[in-house]
Amino acid sequence: MAIPKNSTPRRLSTSSASFAEEFSALLSVQEDNHENVLTDVRTILKNVKDNGDAALLEYSNKFDGMSAETFAELEISKQQMASAVESIDPIVLEALSQSIERVRSYHQKQKEAYGNQVDWSYEDELGNQLGQLVRGMERVGIYAPGGKAAYPSSIIMTAVPARVAEVGELILTVPTPGGEINPSLLATAHLCGVDRLFTIGGAQAIGALAYGTETVPRVDKIVGPGNIYVATAKSIVFGDVGIDMIAGPSEIAIVADSSVDPEWLTMDMFAQAEHDELAQSVLISADSVLLDNVAALIEERMSVMARGDIINKAMTDRGALILVRSNEEALTLINQMAPEHLELCLEDPDELLSGVRNAGAVFVGKHTAEVVGDYSAGPSHVLPTSGTARFASPLGVYDFQVRSSLVRCSREGAIQLNRAASIIARTEGLEAHALSAELRVQG
Repeated sequence: MAIPKNSTPRRLSTSSASFAEEFSALLSVQEDNHENVLTDVRTILKNVKDNGDAALLEYSNKFDGMSAETFAELEISKQQMASAVESIDPIVLEALSQSIERVRSYHQKQKEAYGNQVDWSYEDELGNQLGQLVRGMERVGIYAPGGKAAYPSSIIMTAVPARVAEVGELILTVPTPGGEINPSLLATAHLCGVDRLFTIGGAQAIGALAYGTETVPRVDKIVGPGNIYVATAKSIVFGDVGIDMIAGPSEIAIVADSSVDPEWLTMDMFAQAEHDELAQSVLISADSVLLDNVAALIEERMSVMARGDIINKAMTDRGALILVRSNEEALTLINQMAPEHLELCLEDPDELLSGVRNAGAVFVGKHTAEVVGDYSAGPSHVLPTSGTARFASPLGVYDFQVRSSLVRCSREGAIQLNRAASIIARTEGLEAHALSAELRVQG
């Protein structure tokens, strides 16, 4: 596809009278055919719930071009996963192993920092024991993109934190269009300790994990990225099963000054834009010359990029170069955007860092490219999108745990606590509650 000339992101300035309206339009995402997708997904989920393996076999052959005769053909054995480790390029294996170890180390420290996976309790002045029981979930389902666009990193960033949280069993589903199975994906599944792998994708895979079939076990929670059908299915099954989040298009916001090479910034924007046409790359700066230089490089480099058509569409439709009057003004925009990824490419990034309230992940300093967060830094790259960083957090060990409150009353504590409970219960008009408490006081 030929890249159109002058295919640069929109230019905005906070000095413009229409900036607020233009900035709001920049952050909006058009949801085309949402009702059609919702209808299709509901149909698929009902079929999977009612017909189990037979429905999965039907959809895999229909949507992924498979030619399986039995559902057993859609499961990859542990031996096949282990064998894949021997078949991939040793350099790739080393990089995957390094990433896995760094992600494991980070989430182990995360667990220790938050006291996760550790039961805790204390004794009050009445001798009552109060605390929590913390347990890893019994079974978690992971959805990972597959086929030619296989993403082993998606498995690393979901399976490793789950293993650190001591989840009992990991079930992985991966679409394999045309029956194509990526060896690096299988090898990663083995290295991350995946227990079972099914070559199914789309809304039907989410349905299988949520409801269970004759072969696919029902899970407690589903995590991992997917297309609009996968995201819609996750939103529907939530309640029958837990989910990590409803992920929107990937996004990055960069605050930069003249200390940064414009080519670095251009490639950082391209790296986000090449995900898909709805991805968003926004560069914010108080330096108009820097924005001009980046705009020129975008036009110059676009035509030589392997995924230039996708980058062009994303940059033209949802990209932006924003001129601000100060870094403080940039910070206000960042907290309003609540971006998935935030780069502070500044001579003194710490000046702004303390004011960042809303961002999925923050990459501090000009030498810290967002791409290391995608693959090798350590934190999970599963992050809140579409402004949800205002109330949501990165995927972590805590997402794979359940907690039970712990209460053990002493004799003295039971008398005092039940007296208070009885009074409140009668105030609320709940007689049985009150009597239950009063019996303990009398006994």
